[in-house]
Amino acid sequence: MISDIVNAISGVFAFLTTPVSWVIVQFHKVFGAVFGPDTGWAWGLSIVSLVVLIRICLIPLFVKQIKATRNMQLLQPQMKAIQERYKNDKQRQSEEMMKLYKETGTNPLSSCLPILVQSPFFFALYHTLAGIADNKKIGVIDQSLLDSAQKAHIFGAPLAAKFTDSASEIAKMGASLTDVRVVTAIMIVLMSASQFYTQRQLMTKNVDLTVKTPFMQQQKMLMYVFPLIFLFMGINFPVGVLVYWLTTNVWTMGQQMYVISRNPTPGSKAQANMLEGLQKHVVTHSATRSKREQNIVKAIVAKGRDRNEHERKFINGLSKAGLAAQADGTVVKSSAATEVLDEDGLPAGTAKRQQPKRQSKSQRQSGAGATPGAKTDSSSPAKPSLEKKDEPEDAAPQAKEAGAKPAGGSNGRSKAKSGQRKGQQRSKSSSKK
Repeated sequence: MISDIVNAISGVFAFLTTPVSWVIVQFHKVFGAVFGPDTGWAWGLSIVSLVVLIRICLIPLFVKQIKATRNMQLLQPQMKAIQERYKNDKQRQSEEMMKLYKETGTNPLSSCLPILVQSPFFFALYHTLAGIADNKKIGVIDQSLLDSAQKAHIFGAPLAAKFTDSASEIAKMGASLTDVRVVTAIMIVLMSASQFYTQRQLMTKNVDLTVKTPFMQQQKMLMYVFPLIFLFMGINFPVGVLVYWLTTNVWTMGQQMYVISRNPTPGSKAQANMLEGLQKHVVTHSATRSKREQNIVKAIVAKGRDRNEHERKFINGLSKAGLAAQADGTVVKSSAATEVLDEDGLPAGTAKRQQPKRQSKSQRQSGAGATPGAKTDSSSPAKPSLEKKDEPEDAAPQAKEAGAKPAGGSNGRSKAKSGQRKGQQRSKSSSKK
C-alpha cells in the first residue's frame, strides 16, 4: 500500500529524473576514478554529494525558515493573549491568529519550506533507483551505468534493495536477505533518531516552552510525528534513498546546531549558554576579539532597559570583572565600579519611589498642629505661638475662680472640660480655627 503510494508520487516528479540522474553520474565519474566505478563508495558518495549540492542551493530558504521561526517567537505573547481571550471560541481564536499572521507578515508554514522543496528531488531519486532495481535505463543512466549501479553494494546491501524485498529479489542483486535487512534497519533507525534529535534540540534549547500556543504545540507534535513517518515508510525505500535521507537529516542537524550556537533566539537556553561562554572569553582577554563578538555586545548595549535576564547577567558579569561594554561593541577597563542592573533593568541599589505610610487617627491628631513638612516629635517641646502671647502660669486658675473665660474662647473651655493638664498649652494653627 505505502509502496504503491510512493511509486505514484514519484511518477509525478519523473520530469526531475533526468537532471537528478545527470548530477549523480557526474559525481560518479569523480569518485569512480578514486574508489572504482562499480563500488558502493563511488555510488554512495555520489548520492551524498547530490544531497550536499541540493542543501547548499537551499540555504536561502533555510535563512527564510530561521527568520520565520524567530518571528513566531516574537509573536508568542500576542498569540498567548488571543488564546486566553478566546479560549471558549476556537473559531474566533483561529480567525484572530490568521489576522495576526497577516498583519505581521508571518507564515507558519515557512518553517517547512526546506522539506517541501526537497521532496521533489527525493521522489525523483526514488524513481531513478527503482528503475535501477527493475533493470531499466532511466534518465541519463545507460546500460553500462545500470550494470555498474546494480553491482554496487553499501556494506553488503545493493543500492536498489529494500527492506521489504523478498530473498529471491535480493538474490538477483547478488546479496543476502540478512545483510539487506540489517543495513536498512540500522539506517532507518539512524534516520529517525537524527530527525527526532534535530527537532528536540530546537524545542529544548531555542524556544520558550513556558508559552503554550498552537505554534508550540505544532512543533512539539512534529517532534514525534516525523520520526514515526520515517520509521514506517523507511522499510519501503531503497538503500540509496535511505543514504540520501540520512545524509540530509545529518546536514540539517549540524546546520541547526551551528545556527543555535552562533545566533540563538533571545531569552532561550541557547542564548544563556552562548553569553556565558562569551563572557568568560571577554573577561579572559579584557576585550572583544572578533567582529561577531563586537556585534553581540553592541546589540545588547543598544537594548538598554529592554535587556532580558541573560543579557543583564552578561553585562553584570563584565561589570564585576571591572569591564564596561561600549556602544560600539568594544569592552574597556573601568577604574570605578560599573553599573550593575537588577531584575527591573535599573541600577542595583537605586532607591525606588515608595508611597508614604498611612498614619493612624491618633498620629494625625497628635500632628495636627505641626507645620506641614516638619517632623513631629512628641518628646520635643512645643514652640510658643507667634500669634498671641502666652499667659502667666497662674492665669488659668485665676480665670477659673473668677468665672471668666480662658484665653482662646470655646477651645479653652473644651480643653478645661476635657481635664487636660493646666499650664502652658500648644496654640492651634489658624487653619484649625
